[in-house]
Amino acid sequence: MAGGAGLAKRLGTLLSGLLECGAFCGIIFGWASLVFVLKDLGYFEGLCQPSATPGPNFTLGSDCSRQDEQFSLVFTIGSFMNNFMTFPMGIVFDRFGTTAARLIAISLYTGGTLLVAFSTPELAMLLFPAMSMLSVGGILLILTNMQVGNLFGNYRSIIITLYNGAFDSSSAVFLIVKLLYEHGLSLRAMFLFLAACSAWHLLRTLFLMPRSRIPYPLPPDYNYGLRCRGRSRSYRTRKDKQPPGEAGPEETPLEPPVARGGDATGTPFRSCACSWLFAWHVAWLSVMQLRHYLFIGTLNPQLEHLAGGDHALVSTYTNAFAFTQLCGVLCAPWNGLILDRHKRGKAPRPEGTLAALADLRSAVLSLVVTVALCLLFSVFAALPVLPAQFGTFVLQVISRSFLYGGNAAFLAIAFPPQHFGKLYGLAMALSALVALLQYPCVALVQGPLQGDPFYMNLGLIAVVLVAFVSPVVVARKCQRRAKELGMAGTPLAAPSGTEIHAETPH
Repeated sequence: MAGGAGLAKRLGTLLSGLLECGAFCGIIFGWASLVFVLKDLGYFEGLCQPSATPGPNFTLGSDCSRQDEQFSLVFTIGSFMNNFMTFPMGIVFDRFGTTAARLIAISLYTGGTLLVAFSTPELAMLLFPAMSMLSVGGILLILTNMQVGNLFGNYRSIIITLYNGAFDSSSAVFLIVKLLYEHGLSLRAMFLFLAACSAWHLLRTLFLMPRSRIPYPLPPDYNYGLRCRGRSRSYRTRKDKQPPGEAGPEETPLEPPVARGGDATGTPFRSCACSWLFAWHVAWLSVMQLRHYLFIGTLNPQLEHLAGGDHALVSTYTNAFAFTQLCGVLCAPWNGLILDRHKRGKAPRPEGTLAALADLRSAVLSLVVTVALCLLFSVFAALPVLPAQFGTFVLQVISRSFLYGGNAAFLAIAFPPQHFGKLYGLAMALSALVALLQYPCVALVQGPLQGDPFYMNLGLIAVVLVAFVSPVVVARKCQRRAKELGMAGTPLAAPSGTEIHAETPH
């Protein structure tokens, strides 16, 4: 593998990043476990009203549908901010580099955990800014971590998907919060501990992450983060010998200077963002993300509906769902294996233009498999049978791991690397607008559908089918690109280490 950074440092960066993503970045998606604790503490309890319908023990209970709607609104706003704010955060990351982005992320994350720690049933409204801050801080942390895949050459897509799988697995942290709460630990103590963990994020920022960004392809003398004293002197000596104005290893541009907003091949950010390739990818992401958000946001009331209000049974299924989330980090690399499959084996590895085209062709299968998994998950979710939800939980975590890992890897493959942060953020921001539909969908279930999500789930199955258009668009793009290269007689191989991205259609 190219690159001067030592193997031990690269592995340390990789493993510490996995721990960071797996324990902190996506904890909001364990919302169902946290809601169980918050309900027990009496958050939004004033919204419950006496019910005229007998409960499971033939006693009059409470109608807490408005309480469920309020918790759903917290999650809707938090998940919206998780996506929508990724675009401005991506601009910050691309423009100001890793250190600035991570300092913002750490501040938001610490503030969010402290707000939850000092919230009470009387100050339940603090959950709204708290979940939003945790969401934005977490997504910015994983955005800075995904560049670590650039350190591992042929395993780049596997590493990117692995980080997204760890992001999914971090939702199980709220399960740990739930279990510790049931054993007597207070919510405040647990969230104060999470706030204190920000010190570790800060140390990792200073010693195991670059100041700007990790380039791709990697220069042979590239180094980053903490350097020993001898290495630092050597680095400064080489830098001093460089011609004036030439950048050092970390700041070495991989492309010749171009006009602002462009890249080495003349593809500006606007051209990428306005392409059909990007537009249909956003549609692909949006419809499946909406399906997942609705499942997470309505899981508690759905389980209560299927369990007939049995509190203990709901708790058992909530725990089972949270446990399956731990498997996200194991499922996501399967998608990376699909994306990087042409880089392995005895056949000669494609280079230059062929490598970019091979990457894009691999993405077609990845996109199709992801949609198929989401469709199967949607079918299981529509089954009004409680035991079938165990299968739904398994399919949900596999589908979600493929979705987010595949999203990041596709954008890294199909578009120039210097636009990755902005394009990733824009895709997430646009999908956030679609995700806002989850709240009226929840209101529809709680109101006219009387708590039964069966018909809404059937409608979502039809919506997910729209996502199959994206791999068709990518496949046609590959065919056109291959035909253009063949007709032009352009050499399909470039010098080793050259990365040429597919041209962006308008």
